[in-house]
Amino acid sequence: MQFTKMFAGAALLVSSLLPFYTQATIVQFKTSLGTFEVNLFDETTPETVANFLKYVEQERYHNSVIHRMVPDFVVQGGGLYYPGELPLKAIPTFAAVKNEKKWSNRRGTIAMAKLDGQPDSATSQWFFNLKDNHAGNAQLDAQNGGFTVFGQISEQGLEILDEIAKLKRFNMGGAATSIPLRDYTAADAAAGKTVTTDNLVMIESVVIVDARPNTAAGLSPAPNEATVLPPEEEEEKKSSGSMHWLVLLLLPLALVRRQNRR
Repeated sequence: MQFTKMFAGAALLVSSLLPFYTQATIVQFKTSLGTFEVNLFDETTPETVANFLKYVEQERYHNSVIHRMVPDFVVQGGGLYYPGELPLKAIPTFAAVKNEKKWSNRRGTIAMAKLDGQPDSATSQWFFNLKDNHAGNAQLDAQNGGFTVFGQISEQGLEILDEIAKLKRFNMGGAATSIPLRDYTAADAAAGKTVTTDNLVMIESVVIVDARPNTAAGLSPAPNEATVLPPEEEEEKKSSGSMHWLVLLLLPLALVRRQNRR
């Protein structure tokens, strides 16, 4: 009996020493506008979460920045970090992860960014949906194989996202052509004022705060039920849509010419 207790105690000790990020499901983002949590869907999007946690484990999101914001659409990060002075540097990436089209791109969800026309190209970059982007003009559930949603932000996090969305945007070149800046004006930009951490929306750290693998069980994310078109059909649909608008634009001109002939 004593041996059994000792063995159990040793097993508990060993398990406590194992890297708990392997089953982490809640991470904490510490930013220059506040701290919030994100619940990861590691049971339903395991490859995507494992990929994200590799960057967390190696602290590659530390001192990174929100480099893109589109009002009423997305807040994006995970691509650039601040090395102590400008220019911003690209975060070193691991191999791309396979797309996991499972959940819908609704307000408050986090999804992986990827290259256009390459469904399985996501690496380090992610974005938060500022609104429901599953349909309408965005159609992120279907576009490019469907963008993989792998977590959901806390209510406090939604408030912080909305604050980021109110900031003015500037073009710093490269991937930061729509970067939100704090306490920075058009006059500052015209005068060439240097951008510092006081202006950037910094992500100081992303760390794990809950290692349980089923913490998302109480959440009810909407399923991604969109029909994903093959790349060639998606391009054909875009082309036909462009042609449709071209016809609508040329129709008034044709009518004018017809009336002039009369």
